[in-house]
Amino acid sequence: QSYALQSGGGSVQPGGSLTLSCEIATTSAVYCMAWFRQVAGKGREGVAHISTSNGAKVYTDSVRGRFAVSRGSRDNAKEQLFLQMNSLNPEDSAVYYCAATDLWRGGSCSFSRDWYDIWGRGTQVTVSS
Repeated sequence: QSYALQSGGGSVQPGGSLTLSCEIATTSAVYCMAWFRQVAGKGREGVAHISTSNGAKVYTDSVRGRFAVSRGSRDNAKEQLFLQMNSLNPEDSAVYYCAATDLWRGGSCSFSRDWYDIWGRGTQVTVSS
């Protein structure tokens, strides 16, 4: 059975840093992994995604240059996904979700929620002084 288990998050002052982690377990290969975030009352926004086939990384404009998505070593059918968040500001406050898909779509990844079928339960990130 597939699952995504998140850790990290919490509260930080503006300008601070946080790291989110996600362990993704599947019975088959994972092709795309992503981070989304959601503010109460708004839709879920794609933050970053990474392709496991070619390593390509894509960021939404608001986090480019501040956030870094990375992948750890695959071990025992488990993937490790990370999001290093630097220079955080209050607009980054949200519930962050990791996501993955084991469906092959030619090596492409997306910020579409429908692209992903394995989701973490979310972790709160709060940036305030």
